[in-house]
Amino acid sequence: MPGPMKPRNLITLISLGILVGTELVGVALAAGWAIAGLLGLDQHIGWALMALLGILGAYGLWKFMVRAVEMEALHD
Repeated sequence: MPGPMKPRNLITLISLGILVGTELVGVALAAGWAIAGLLGLDQHIGWALMALLGILGAYGLWKFMVRAVEMEALHD
């Protein structure tokens, strides 16, 4: 049975998720917007590209957080 939870490590993981999540999803959406603008694509195609890259960014965040939780010692 694991020991008591370490709140400091939990706060670190939450903060890391917010920071990395904002960066990954923001970059993914901006990349979709930029690619659509550079190629002169229709607005609906640009939204679809932003959605696709946003989902890819969210998946990257999910995988990152799973590995971070595995590495961080949340219990004594």
